[in-house]
Amino acid sequence: MAKATLLILKLLMILICAGWFTLWILKPTKLWTKKWHAAEESARTSVFGYYGLNFVVYTFPVIAMAAIGFVYLDLQSRESRRRQARSSASVLSNPLVVNRYLGVLSALEILAVSLFFLFLAWTFYAHISNDFEKMVPTKSLKFFSNISNASNKLTQAESLKLNTRQFKFLRVATRFGLLAKACLALLLLPVLRGMALFRVLGIQFEASVRYHVWLGTAMIFFATFHGVSTLIVWGMKDKILDEMWQWQKTGRINLAGEITLVTGLVIWITSLPPIRRKRFEIFYYTHHLYIIFLLFFLLHAGDRHFYMVFGGVFLFGLDKLLRIIQSIPQTCVLSARVFPCKAIELVIPKDPRLKYNPTSIIFVKIPSISRFQWHSFSITSSSNIDDDTMSVIIKCGGEWTNSLSYIINAELDSDSNQMKCIPIAIEGPYGPASLDFLSYDSLVMVAGGVGITPFLSILQEITSTHSSIRYRFPTRIHLIHIVKKSQDISLLNPISHLLMNQSAEKWHLKLKVFVTQEEESGATIRDLLNEFCHVQVVNFDTKCSSYAAHGVENLLWMAAMAGLSSVIFLVFLSSLNHAFLPSQEKSSKQKTPSWVADILVICSFIIAILCITMVATVLKWRKLRREIPAVSEKEGRAKEGLMDTRATALDEHEIIHFGGRPNFQDIFTNLSKETVGSNIGVLVCGPESMKESVASICRLATSRCCNKGDDQKRRPNFSFHSLNFAL
Repeated sequence: MAKATLLILKLLMILICAGWFTLWILKPTKLWTKKWHAAEESARTSVFGYYGLNFVVYTFPVIAMAAIGFVYLDLQSRESRRRQARSSASVLSNPLVVNRYLGVLSALEILAVSLFFLFLAWTFYAHISNDFEKMVPTKSLKFFSNISNASNKLTQAESLKLNTRQFKFLRVATRFGLLAKACLALLLLPVLRGMALFRVLGIQFEASVRYHVWLGTAMIFFATFHGVSTLIVWGMKDKILDEMWQWQKTGRINLAGEITLVTGLVIWITSLPPIRRKRFEIFYYTHHLYIIFLLFFLLHAGDRHFYMVFGGVFLFGLDKLLRIIQSIPQTCVLSARVFPCKAIELVIPKDPRLKYNPTSIIFVKIPSISRFQWHSFSITSSSNIDDDTMSVIIKCGGEWTNSLSYIINAELDSDSNQMKCIPIAIEGPYGPASLDFLSYDSLVMVAGGVGITPFLSILQEITSTHSSIRYRFPTRIHLIHIVKKSQDISLLNPISHLLMNQSAEKWHLKLKVFVTQEEESGATIRDLLNEFCHVQVVNFDTKCSSYAAHGVENLLWMAAMAGLSSVIFLVFLSSLNHAFLPSQEKSSKQKTPSWVADILVICSFIIAILCITMVATVLKWRKLRREIPAVSEKEGRAKEGLMDTRATALDEHEIIHFGGRPNFQDIFTNLSKETVGSNIGVLVCGPESMKESVASICRLATSRCCNKGDDQKRRPNFSFHSLNFAL
């Protein structure tokens, strides 16, 4: 029954998605324009009006896909986890293009990008061909700024006479604005966290962020061409200053479009890698200008165009507020462990019922450092081992992390008997819906520096569930850790007991460490672990908060919130339009400004979000009073990080190299000989150059496997997965 339900939900999502994309494809055609105008005229006499029709047709499908997706994921999570055969889709998800500038691209990503550009080309061609067919060069610029709203009358302002070439150039510029709108329709979907649509596709938030970057770059390119080209046309007629400051009563508002473009450019420029990595605070705060960007885009484009991008905006606003509610009330840091490599492990209390999968991330805000900044970190602990706590490791290097290090070191150096309390707000965990890495015969994990953190949780998860008959595990695990200094090996401290006491009967773990910036010292991994085994520990007071982290809300609850909020929005939108907009009769002499309808959309959205916020807040506090356990001070008492070095299991499997980077070609060649015909999962977390090197090897191995015919069964299959938490 459950499988049939999952199949029905999946088919329903596919149908809604296909229907939504079909609307976008048909919209530029004359047939759709004719039918749509007739449908809007019919809807004007209904309770919800044309605005209700636009919302249901263009916006609601995205919200419906999200709600159905949450139900699908909830049912899927309740199914028992079984070992699955390697699917054919994994071949398409393997690296196909590895490029320094493009990064690592799979066949599915290349296919999706190609189809999207085909759609953009079709949209541009369909619109521009229709424009050129009915070309009348002497029409005024004012007319074309209002052409999308046929019922609007021409303004009395001075018009511009355009020749054929100028007219064509203006129409091309206008249609580039529509391409920017298409990118904006998808722009916010990849950065949803709690309401992430991409989770249905098996794509996590930290992996989908780059799609947001691609869409944002394309949108800014199209919008800039649109805006600059329009300014050029105005300049040709010496009316650039007059037109720039126009706030039209009906149709496109020029000034609003200029504010939108400038805001978008500021957001894009400050998100470039050199600024984002070195001046994160600038990137973070300027990104919140998206509120101004969306507001003035609505005023510039009008409500009809805005409904087409409103689905992503609606879900993003709802997701943002629900995440704020989740992070309240704050919890507190139980303890911290300071590693010799300038890394800090924070131990945070959690609800024992909170379960998460390995490689999950949380977003952390410490008000004593910054009241607004959130930073993402991989969880290093396993919820199957640590019932009451979860841990993250933070490498100090930026302004925020250095401030955290200063607070903790100050507490270490303090002689006061009174412990400090550090409040902390938590969002998440956000992680994979299934344990895909368990479906492989062998597992290769390649980590660069602090990129070891997601693999710590994987190894602990595998260890904790070895006695369970529900799971089958990789027979071989290869952990390759590349570090700059030998003291960075101390990051392995959380799994030192696994390395020292591993049982050959249960699993085979081989560890290889590469120290790139030190010369050969003759030390073994055991020697280095012993040398850097001492970890300083500081415990903190818990009186500032009595709540533990409880995680994100139930998926069914989020589906209900998405559906309820859309209903509330539609009801208030209809009520406000009937209250503030007069009936659109042909005999009406005074026309209502078009921006009034835009303001009503904003007001309805704010009201809907506030209503959902109140409902969610009430339910949250009732849940906290009844269910969430209080923080126990006993949970936070960490012990000194000393490890048992009496076991000899590690000696058989340790390899350490000094003074150079690993030769992945040799490593994977030897691995192929050891694991003939097996299915190998390759997980990589670290610098982009390292990911590209490993991806190239996996791509080469996959191509050889596909081209060898009868020898294919003897060659291992490498499935590449890139992990990333540096957003």
